[in-house]
Order: sequence, then C-alpha cells, then structure tokens
Amino acid sequence: MSPLLLNVALHGLEEAAGVRLATAPSQKAAGQTRPDSTVLVRYADDFVVCCFTEQQAREVKARLAEWLKPRGLAFNEEKTRVVHLEDGFDFLGFDLRRYPVGKLLIKPSKAAVKRHRERLSEVMHGLRGSNEKAVIVKLNPIIRGWASYYRGVVAAEVFKDIDIHIWKLTYKWACFRRPKNSKHWISGRYFGKYNKFRNDYWVFGDRASGTFLVKSSWTPIVRHTLVKGAASTDDPALTEYWVKRRRRIKPALDSYNLRLLDRQEGRCPLCGENVLTPHQPPQSPLEWGRWWQVIARKAISADYLRHAGRMTPRGDQTRLVHAECARRHAARIRHSTIR
Repeated sequence: MSPLLLNVALHGLEEAAGVRLATAPSQKAAGQTRPDSTVLVRYADDFVVCCFTEQQAREVKARLAEWLKPRGLAFNEEKTRVVHLEDGFDFLGFDLRRYPVGKLLIKPSKAAVKRHRERLSEVMHGLRGSNEKAVIVKLNPIIRGWASYYRGVVAAEVFKDIDIHIWKLTYKWACFRRPKNSKHWISGRYFGKYNKFRNDYWVFGDRASGTFLVKSSWTPIVRHTLVKGAASTDDPALTEYWVKRRRRIKPALDSYNLRLLDRQEGRCPLCGENVLTPHQPPQSPLEWGRWWQVIARKAISADYLRHAGRMTPRGDQTRLVHAECARRHAARIRHSTIR
C-alpha cells in the first residue's frame, strides 16, 4: 500500500515544482514540458527536479518543502542535495551524468553494480557443495533479471565487466570442486561452446544436460521509449495507446526466443495466459529475476495442445511456457504412459 498512498499524498507535486506542459497545437507533441519549464521525475517518494540554475533549484526545493509541510511530509536532508549535472547523481539504481563532450549518459550506478557483484559472490559461495546444474539454475535468473532491468541504458561495458566477474566466480568454484585436477582439465570439463548461437568457447555449462550459464553481454541494449505527456494507465480514453505500447515491450531475450514469443502472440500455449504480464514489465532486477524463474522453454506436443482445445502448427515445436505449466504437462504425459 505504501507506493499507492505516496502517489495519493504527492499528487500535484509536479505543478508545485513549476512543471508546465505544452498545450499549443504548434508543439510537436502536446503534453511535453515547455522549453523554459523545470522537469520533475518521480517514482513513489523518490524524485528528481531538473532546473536551469543552482538558484532556481534551491528556490524549487524551498517551495516544495512548504508544499509538503501541510501533508505531514518533509525532505530527508541527508539524501537531498543540489548538484550540477556534470557531477552526476544516482536515481533508482542509475547514474545520470553529463560528460565533458556535452553528452548525457545514463549508466548502472556504482552502488548497484557493487550490490550485484556481492550478491553473485554470496550465491556462489553457498553453492560450493552443489553440482553444475544447480549453479546454472540458481544464477541464470539473477543474471538475466539484472541485465533485463539495465538493458535500456548505456550498460554494454558494465555487462562485460559483470561477465568477467562471473567467470572468475565459476572458475574458482570449479577449482574448489576439483582441487586435484589441473587447470587445463577444469577448463575443458566446465567450459566450452555450449551456446550454439554464440562463437564463445568460455561458457560455463553442464555437459550431461547441455544447459549453460548465460552472459549479461548477450542481452541486447534496447532504448526505453518515453510515455507520452501525462498519459495514465487508469485513463479509459488511452486504453488503445497502452495496449499498443505493451505489445512493443519485449523481455530481454535473444532473437530465437523473441521469434518464439511473437509466434505465440506472447501467450503460454498450455494455459493461454500471458508469458509477460500484460499490465507492465517487471520494475526491478529482483522482479525480472522472478519472472525468469517462472519461464521454461519446452518442446510441447501439438497433439496434446489440440486435445486441450488449442490449435497449433503441426508437429512438436519448442515454445516458451510457464515452468509450472510444463511440470503439469510432463506429469500428465507420465500418468497417461503408466496407464
């Protein structure tokens, strides 16, 4: 309830900060901020106000403090500061900074990268007594979830650094598991070209099952598309706009899995529900990780789907399905075989 209550309490914060939207027909898009207006971006109780000068920023801060007082709210002075854009600032796990060349770049913040590296290290330390498959099952949702959250910003170099860190962790894990074997044997046993779509011979994998550990750098960078003006998901007049926007949102999948998702029209062929929530994509690395945990890629029998009332292309084809649906499907097959 906390985010909802904050949205109610802080309704009108933009107007109090002096944000003015363009409404004239001559503007390229109605709803955009005017060229001489401040800009406020808010997520629950975290917000950033962009101003033209330091004096203006301090005036806006004072005005907002007065606006918050009757609502029983106040700034956290330890976290609230006025900074120049060239000095940069962190917001929701992102670092925003204008570099000397005059270009504004948004990257994963150093604190967020540090937390991710520490989490990976902690998980790997707890998997020392496990086998390769357990490592892959545990780490893949974490890697994919974090990369999915940051794929909309300048994160390619960060993804490569994370991959190096993960390689060191897996190699250290392998050496711990096989202390008497040579490094050459360990490399040949646990690393190889497991991903047939990548010319990479240093992928950690399980030779018995063929499963492998994904890399953050395999996640394509896809720029975020801004929401138009003050468009709200609760506005009935904008239903079609949000439907079209959600259809364009693709999870961080490779081209092969994206084709599967398009062919399925974004739905699980076993239950008919959406593979990716129709309301909105996950809003944090943790939520993205949870989403990946409930998705599986299975070869589903077309005969079974026809029996369930879902017409599909001929033959057995690989499809993206919910992991729980896949388990139920496998149980039904085993039950019918035993009978």
